[in-house]
Amino acid sequence: MNHTVRTTRSVRTAARSAACAAAVLGLGLGLTACSGTAEKADKAVDRTVDEAVDAVVDEKYEVTYEVTGSGVDEIQFHVDGGKAMDPKIEKVESPTLPWRKTVTLRGITPPGVTPIALDADGAEVTCSITYKGEVIKEAKGKGMLAAGGCVAVSPAVG
Repeated sequence: MNHTVRTTRSVRTAARSAACAAAVLGLGLGLTACSGTAEKADKAVDRTVDEAVDAVVDEKYEVTYEVTGSGVDEIQFHVDGGKAMDPKIEKVESPTLPWRKTVTLRGITPPGVTPIALDADGAEVTCSITYKGEVIKEAKGKGMLAAGGCVAVSPAVG
């Protein structure tokens, strides 16, 4: 009788240990699988947010970019297209100054114009963005203005 009780306890202890080991193994495998799933989920959330923003904030607005001065080798500017947070960019090489361009943008796409001057000493540049007759962003500089330019908050935002 005493031997039977010990055997039953040993079997129960072994069964509990095996169950605990299986649970820990399952938890570990689940967490490993979740790390890959979490990364995919993050990307899916980002994509969904971008699509939702583009769909919800669909107001169109018109801005005028202007670049004046001298020594500008290229002008890059945001145009309609692309995604809300990744706007389409067009460029004009060797522009005649003063340069002016009116574009229609959508939603929260920020209006932006960047004059690029390779002559670090001789260039004098002013850029501006006008919305409904009012300058909403302006920048002036001498030399290379590639790092600055003019980028404004979308008027559709507020």
